[in-house]
Amino acid sequence: MKLSVPTRISLRVVALAYLLVLLVTPLVIILWRSFERGLGTFVDYISTPAAISAFNLSILIVAIVVPVNVVFGVITAIALVRGNFPGRTLIQGVVDLPFAVSPVVVGVSLIMLWGVNGWFGGIENLGFKVIFGLPGMVIATIFVTLPFVVSEVSPVLHEIGDDQEQAAATLGATKWQTFWRITLPAIRWGLTYGIVLTVARALGEFGAVIMVSSALPGISQTLTLLVHGRYINDHNTFGAYCAATLLMGIALVTLILMTLLERKRGTAK
Repeated sequence: MKLSVPTRISLRVVALAYLLVLLVTPLVIILWRSFERGLGTFVDYISTPAAISAFNLSILIVAIVVPVNVVFGVITAIALVRGNFPGRTLIQGVVDLPFAVSPVVVGVSLIMLWGVNGWFGGIENLGFKVIFGLPGMVIATIFVTLPFVVSEVSPVLHEIGDDQEQAAATLGATKWQTFWRITLPAIRWGLTYGIVLTVARALGEFGAVIMVSSALPGISQTLTLLVHGRYINDHNTFGAYCAATLLMGIALVTLILMTLLERKRGTAK
């Protein structure tokens, strides 16, 4: 159906107004509040020991979560697309579960499993602390970021089919050679896009992480928890805005990477 010119203009105005109210205005307020005391003061607030520690911890969690999700995400995607086995539908449901479950529920579930009185709580007697430590935060982040690599790689595997893989096997290539020389180059853009989405989700995760973290500055406080701690606990509104701007800057870089990769993926097709 072809829309009239006034209708198209009206729809564009409504869409722009919607984006302005829900996206642009909050970002402008955050930036204004962050830099209202000057760039030097902003730098001082994002370079405190607590802020540096939160940044380092966030990057450490990303550095652990991304390789784990890449390995298991690619394996799971290949198994779901190429395999035909009992329980395949169940595995697909588990992969999609983080999209349906609240992150807070994930955190509570981890406490029930790994807490002192949880099913596996006895592991703390061996000196390995999961809840309120880095392991719990990593596990929570892995769970909420689980679907991204799988959801980006699976459609690519469907699209390319398995003809080249079967031809390589016929010529005597091993499974590893087939994966390394045939499958991986074919899925590289989908995999890279899934990695970027995983990084973005891991950096911005709050609900699941706050449930399994002590949120102590310099110990187990990520950037998102730093924003929460400064705003709620310390009543340091300006410091919270500065930390939010730092996090927003990282998210902006991630968004730019996503856009560039999407264009490259479209060109590659």
